[in-house]
Amino acid sequence: MKAISIREPGGPEVLEWTDVADPAPAPGEVVVDVVASALNRADVAQRMGLYPVPPGASPYPGLEVSGRISALGPGVTGWQVGDEVCALLTGGGYAQKVAVPAGQLMTVPKGIGLVEAAALPEAVATVWSNIVMTGRLTEGETFLVHGGAGGIGTMAVQIAKALGARVVTTVGGPEQAGRVRELGADVTIDYRTQDFTEHGPYDVILDVIGGRYLERNVRSLAVDGRLVVIGVQDGLEAPLNLAELLLKRASVHGTTLRSRPAAQKAAIVAEAHREVWPLIESGAVRLVIERTLPMAEAAEAHRLLERGGHFGKIVLVNG
Repeated sequence: MKAISIREPGGPEVLEWTDVADPAPAPGEVVVDVVASALNRADVAQRMGLYPVPPGASPYPGLEVSGRISALGPGVTGWQVGDEVCALLTGGGYAQKVAVPAGQLMTVPKGIGLVEAAALPEAVATVWSNIVMTGRLTEGETFLVHGGAGGIGTMAVQIAKALGARVVTTVGGPEQAGRVRELGADVTIDYRTQDFTEHGPYDVILDVIGGRYLERNVRSLAVDGRLVVIGVQDGLEAPLNLAELLLKRASVHGTTLRSRPAAQKAAIVAEAHREVWPLIESGAVRLVIERTLPMAEAAEAHRLLERGGHFGKIVLVNG
């Protein structure tokens, strides 16, 4: 088969469409013939050498796919060869085939095409596990997500709105603001000219930025507020006012999805599938895809992602 390999840490030009060995399913795994994969910021970090591959994971980038099951490993039940699925991965999605634990498989929602379904697993699992399972967002609370126009942001806005929250998000200009409001955002804040702290307090904040945002995030939290940090685009370190944290009885959570044990991922996938798939099938939550490109053009897809200004997900398609 072919896969996108990383020749060495560096820019998009180090991604190469090369011949590699076919994967074989271990016990409890299936092999999926990949129809499509989708980009995530973690793929860029891996390409640059800043996000080490977990032990035992595929060395190829790609944290989600859609496709058809082509082989079952020992002990797999409930799935058959030929089933159309989408899947959360620990790696290996930029390829023609990938092995994945059966607990990380999801059905394709009714009304969603197989290519489009590739954009679901990582975003849905990330958003649900962080704003609900960790952040405990409930109806009537105020929720802030930074980067509302991205793949995570567009999903977070919609899920939070479906839960009955007041939704606030930062965006990169009036065009993004209008499109995010169409998804359900109640308030949009242009991060280039406005201060999000003026629109709080927030019960739950989902932060993909890190760095200098930490101090302002904590300052913006409501009493008993929860900050969940899932990205560090702005840096790894920042001061933290512990007195403010204590007086508000607030909490700061740092989480990742990729390195979690398989059993934890399976539990997240099961809950997200149970709770979010009905929202997708009813139209309350919809997929937002900026562009699709051939898998062999992953380098160009990475350039688009890093350039910014896109709205929703970028998808790579095998053809």
